[in-house]
Amino acid sequence: METNKDFSSQIIEKAATLFKHIVLPEGCDERTIEAAKKIADLKMARLTILGDEKQIGDALKKIGAKTNDINIINNQTSSKLKDYAEQFYQLRKNKGVTPESALKTIQAMVYFGTMMVKNSEVDGLVSGATHSTADTVRPALQIIKAAKGIETVSSMFFMTNSKMTILFADSGLNEDPDAEQLADIVLATARTAKQFGIVPKIAMLSYSTKGSAKGIGPDKVIKATELAKEKLSKEFAGEYLIDGELQFDSAFVPKIAVKKCPDSPLKGQANVFIFPDLGAGNICYKMAERLAGLNAYGPILQGLAKPVNDLSRGCNSDDIVAAVAITAIQAAG
Repeated sequence: METNKDFSSQIIEKAATLFKHIVLPEGCDERTIEAAKKIADLKMARLTILGDEKQIGDALKKIGAKTNDINIINNQTSSKLKDYAEQFYQLRKNKGVTPESALKTIQAMVYFGTMMVKNSEVDGLVSGATHSTADTVRPALQIIKAAKGIETVSSMFFMTNSKMTILFADSGLNEDPDAEQLADIVLATARTAKQFGIVPKIAMLSYSTKGSAKGIGPDKVIKATELAKEKLSKEFAGEYLIDGELQFDSAFVPKIAVKKCPDSPLKGQANVFIFPDLGAGNICYKMAERLAGLNAYGPILQGLAKPVNDLSRGCNSDDIVAAVAITAIQAAG
């Protein structure tokens, strides 16, 4: 992707060239309606919005939205319900789901929308303006499941300013991943970087740089680094760099890298940062956003077979537009 434009402009322009079909299951929320108008004006994606047809149609008309590329489906009364319920029953009957409970579950808007993604009727889903992260992620894990080669679905943030785009993972989902799970997070994040035109230069972060401190934490990161190298070597054909365990300054500041880890292939120029646990990742992305003024785009789900993304319930319509653009790019593979 180009570097002379801000990240938001880049992803919107890229999404417009792809023109993917995204479902928004929260048609009852005015931010969804506002975002739909902006997306239609930008000709960025085709949309399906779930909810009451008349209510949503009137709301779109009231703000002057162009509706040629906007479809509205009432998930409570759709002719697809029985088919989706049967599919969900077959997927989850070993977990105690009955045909009756499957039908009730599928009537919920996020489950209905996720079934649309599963059936390739849309290319991706964006939810979370009125739903919790769990309510968005759970249907994806139950219905879409993990992508090939990945056992651990994770999340990441694009952290951006006018000069750079870097990736933080996992900053939103997995509380205390073990070494194998961290390696999965590395592979998923490297795939995400590649989808967005970024050659991944991956730093496996710790409170230790190359043995400067001892403990369970650095040991986990060292093991995860070796496992991640194996995964990456099978897929990326040399189009990546990875090193660990590293402290953040060793990974990001070339002058410090020369002193602390002179043999590191990253040379203090990492652009993908893998945190040892959710506490570190979540705290650091918020500090970078509030203290360093970086723009945070996320959490972006990764490692799913098809793209589903979560919003903050405090989001605005521009956040929804950005999430739709990111989801469209993920859908392009």
